[in-house]
Amino acid sequence: MSSDWGSWFYSSGNARSSIDDSNRSDVHSGEDETVEPDQGNVLSHIISQLRPGADLSRVVLPTFILEPRSMLERITNFMAHPETLLPMTTIDDPLERFVSVVRLYLSGWHIKPPGVKKPLNPILGETFTGYWEYPDGTRGYYIAEQTSHHPPKSSYFFMAPEHNIRIDGTLKPRSKFLGNSAASLMEGVAVLRLLNKGQNQEKGERYILTQPNMYARGILFGKMKYELGDHSYVRCPENDLVADIEFKTKGYFSGTYNAIGGTIKNEKTGEVYYELSGMWNGEMTIKNVATHKKETLFDAVHAKHTPPLHRPIEEQGDRESQKLWYDTVQAIIARDHDAATDSKTAVEDRQREEAAKRTEQGVEWQPKLFRHVQGGPGGPDEGEEDLDWIIDAEV
Repeated sequence: MSSDWGSWFYSSGNARSSIDDSNRSDVHSGEDETVEPDQGNVLSHIISQLRPGADLSRVVLPTFILEPRSMLERITNFMAHPETLLPMTTIDDPLERFVSVVRLYLSGWHIKPPGVKKPLNPILGETFTGYWEYPDGTRGYYIAEQTSHHPPKSSYFFMAPEHNIRIDGTLKPRSKFLGNSAASLMEGVAVLRLLNKGQNQEKGERYILTQPNMYARGILFGKMKYELGDHSYVRCPENDLVADIEFKTKGYFSGTYNAIGGTIKNEKTGEVYYELSGMWNGEMTIKNVATHKKETLFDAVHAKHTPPLHRPIEEQGDRESQKLWYDTVQAIIARDHDAATDSKTAVEDRQREEAAKRTEQGVEWQPKLFRHVQGGPGGPDEGEEDLDWIIDAEV
């Protein structure tokens, strides 16, 4: 990574954590119960605003469902535990190394505000950059850009060069209404590479990761509840290893919230090496099937995550997440519904005006930091077609 990339991440001024500011105080690991004293259900909140002749596009969403940061920034949750991230490339045994990747994968889900929160939808061309300073004096770097609006696609890149770790990903959330629930179907993949491992010295050892879906329960009646659900996978094709992880939703009459279960097995032979269990916002355990030994895989209760640092907002460009949404975030924090809506609408109206102008001029929009994946047999990005977009740089 060339040295001039540094200007994207930090400046001569004081670096700041993306959540250590007063306007970020509610972005933390918290309970997913609805605990806000002023919370009713979404339907009653909206109905209370309806008047004859009201403009439905101006109906204000309650602030308790808006998280004061963009989805581009929220993705950094999965790089926010250096204690699970950095050791991966130091492990020689392929199976134990795979377990360490699964540990990293499971370590970020507990990082969320209390209650049911929805991050701000990035606008086309929005970017977020951040970095981590590690105890050994090295850094990790993160870049994200909204590469598509219809359908929404958030593309991101992470690298810890001295630790030989690289992650490329594109998140493609798709919303679905399910009666008393709303779902965000989290399509897309991430490709994690351990560059000092594997047979391919250029590509490294690759791991393919998918995500569980997210559900907001009780949006029309009852108490609101946040759940992760369905199956997700971590695969290492080179070593024929796969983790099938089920994020379990609570049934009507049985089960519990926030539970996970799963296995780590050889995808070719079907042999199961480990069983996974626990709570994604609590303690997760791993059991060796051969020896029956059970131990903690990750303890989210006592873990302390490390959010990325970022340049001061006054040094950021107008399209960078924290500057772009600054007024909206301030209003959300202050619970000023009208101001939050006015600011959010202004940003979204600007995006619509830009789209109309491009259509009028016959101009096709192109991302600033990412390029189309060049996949297919023999292509430089063969096997990574599901990413759609990848960082446009020699790394």
